Amino acid sequence: MFTGIIETLGKVTDLQQEQGNLHITIESAISHELKIDQSVAHNGVCLTVVALADGLHVVTAIEETLNKSSLSHLKVGEPVNLERCMQMNARLDGHIVQGHVDQTAVCMAFKELDGSWEYTFEYDASIGNVTVEKGSICVNGISLTVVNSKANSFSVAIIPYTFEHTNLHNVREGSIVNLEFDIIGKYVARLMQC
Repeated sequence: MFTGIIETLGKVTDLQQEQGNLHITIESAISHELKIDQSVAHNGVCLTVVALADGLHVVTAIEETLNKSSLSHLKVGEPVNLERCMQMNARLDGHIVQGHVDQTAVCMAFKELDGSWEYTFEYDASIGNVTVEKGSICVNGISLTVVNSKANSFSVAIIPYTFEHTNLHNVREGSIVNLEFDIIGKYVARLMQC
């Protein structure tokens, strides 16, 4: 379980395809503190550390994960949002995030405002996911608040700290991002279908 509060940015240093799997090597300020079998969210995707080297860690994304997330679009040198799993005795600063990406979205609009930024994302609503005005949404692993909710799109407002310390500063129109919808909203939506 995660909170959606990004701990640090990592950098992709190597990508190795093996059958349907993608082995991703990341360099980061926390890599030396990680352990084999530890869960770490990479752009919001919970992945298991499978190997460690000096200042590097390796995770493997299987075909199912690659199909549901934007990880298949990663490139060497690209920044990745990283968050280690939540400690049970810590504050829940963001919201409850499982690290299970529901689907991807496309950035449809990016506006620089007076001291902040606004992003609008469009997603396939036929899958059954919904957003709620002032509700929580996880974009590339970042816990954010929905400011404009529509049937298949939503907007979020970004403060300078989040813009500077996450990979949102690289997201522009046409960028593909990972979405994890609010877990409470997902359960309510499922109950409504019954």
